[in-house]
Order: sequence, then structure tokens, then C-alpha cells
Amino acid sequence: MLKTIVLAAAICALLGGNAVAEAGLHPFDAELLRTHNEARSDFGAKPLRWNEELANDARAYAKTLARQGRLEHAPAIARRGAGENLWQGTDRSFTASDMIGRFVEEKRWFKPGRFPDVSTTGNWVDVGHYTQIVWPSTEEVGCAVASNARDEFLVCRYRPAGNIYDGTIAPQ
Repeated sequence: MLKTIVLAAAICALLGGNAVAEAGLHPFDAELLRTHNEARSDFGAKPLRWNEELANDARAYAKTLARQGRLEHAPAIARRGAGENLWQGTDRSFTASDMIGRFVEEKRWFKPGRFPDVSTTGNWVDVGHYTQIVWPSTEEVGCAVASNARDEFLVCRYRPAGNIYDGTIAPQ
């Protein structure tokens, strides 16, 4: 028994602190969570937990986007207070890390400050995906992908939502 505990601890140490949080998740979902948490770690924010309810909501909306064939944020009331990031790309051409990586690339325009004054471009939309990922008070995420004949649609939902006007966001 002690050998099993020591081995499990060693595996967690090798895989990183989020290995326990990723246990039991589908590999794609685990990669989504891991990529989010790597960005949060770089920023100095606490890791997110996977929330299956958010993932189920995201899955239903991803299917809607796939049917429509275009990106459009869900109405706030339909998100029930959750934040949302959307992504679209050619079907089966991107990994989970690629998808989230597109959001994280916005970091290059991020500047710490009081939202919405958080972008070096002067437009918070240029960093909106990134700031939602690293928003310090966000605790949970759930994501899902749906496809049509041409594209994949990723929906990620966050609770509590980030990008709060007059909220401050800065690396810890």
C-alpha cells in the first residue's frame, strides 16, 4: 500500500500539480484544462477545476454553433452568469492546446490594469479571451467541441465570469 501511495505521488510530481485535477477526464478535456492552467500558472493565478455542468452547457452550445456555421456568443441569460470563449477552425486540424493557445497568444497585447483598460492596443477585445482564461477570481472551466462538415467549434465556459468592468487584473 505504501509503495502505491509513493508511486502515485511520484507520478503526480512528474506530471505536474494538475495531474489529480485531470484524472478521470477524457484526454482532450484534460489537455484543455492543462493548457488553461499553464497560462494561469504563468500569470500567477490559481489553477481552474473542470466543471462537468459547464462542459455540458458548452457542448450544447457548440452543437448550435456547428449547425449555424458561425461564431456568435450565447446571450448572457443562456450562459447563466458564466463567461465564454469561442473558437472556430478547420475540422480535425487542431489540438486542444492549439485551440487554447490561440487565446493565450493575446497575452502579447495584455497590460495589467483596471478592466477594460487592459490592452496595449486600446481595445480590450484584443485580449478578451486571454483575460478570461487568467482572470484571478475564475475558479472553474468546462469546454466542448462540435463539428460540422468543414469546421470545429470550441466553446469554453468559465465560473465566475471574468472581464468584469472596473475589476483589476494583474499578474500575482
